[in-house]
Amino acid sequence: MSLTWNDRMLTLSDGQKIHARHGTQISGPDKPTLVFLHEALGHIRMWKQFPQRVAEATGCDVFVYERLGYGESSPITLPRADDYLVPEGEQRVGDVLDAAGIGEVILIGHSDGGTITLIAASVLGDRVKAIITEAAHLYADHLTLAGIREAVERYNNSDLPERLARYHGDRTDLLFRAWSETWLRESCHQNMDFSRWLPGINCPALIIQGKDDQYGVPEQVTDICAGIGENATALYLDGCGHVPHLEAEQQALEAMVPFILRQLEEETVDI
Repeated sequence: MSLTWNDRMLTLSDGQKIHARHGTQISGPDKPTLVFLHEALGHIRMWKQFPQRVAEATGCDVFVYERLGYGESSPITLPRADDYLVPEGEQRVGDVLDAAGIGEVILIGHSDGGTITLIAASVLGDRVKAIITEAAHLYADHLTLAGIREAVERYNNSDLPERLARYHGDRTDLLFRAWSETWLRESCHQNMDFSRWLPGINCPALIIQGKDDQYGVPEQVTDICAGIGENATALYLDGCGHVPHLEAEQQALEAMVPFILRQLEEETVDI
């Protein structure tokens, strides 16, 4: 199967602009759309070929977008609110899907995008047929904060700004500060707790984390699964850090694709 990609600039109800790429194929309209939600320093191009590979293996359409402040989407300003992930999940995901004309979805979120996925799945109800998270955070743990502090050190003393600028251009410094300064702010990491959304997630959930994730303890996964209940499946990937879809691409595909296909089969049976 081959995807046809279209670049889209969506206008939301509040006037904000969201840049997206929408991949469609012949079999896609009858299936949920795969929606990929990027990390805190993410960008459409940073997913590489992974969204296309998952879409082609499942026959689903795929939709990838840049949140406010990223890529070609509308800019943000500092300081960022402590609870910035909450409106992204509670309202923005639904607004973006509405603007794109997308109905039923399977959400696939990495890091910040994983946390947003958990919140969105709780509030969007039956519209979300399944979710997959990679390295999602339920709270800020000691590895999270140590990893961010180490990233700040690298940002100040290595070529990390130049490498990030390949994607973020003039927005690089603002986005790095929006991530690091917010998470390291005492009021943010002390009060961060997304567990209250978990009981509202009623769809199947695959919760993935690399065994060597430098930004999260293994209990992030077990606590998320405990909060969701029997619909959740935990998966730890060997030899993998914070970015499973790049660091362990084949393992991630071998986990995600069968999971998605099972949900599609169940949808067909239900009909």
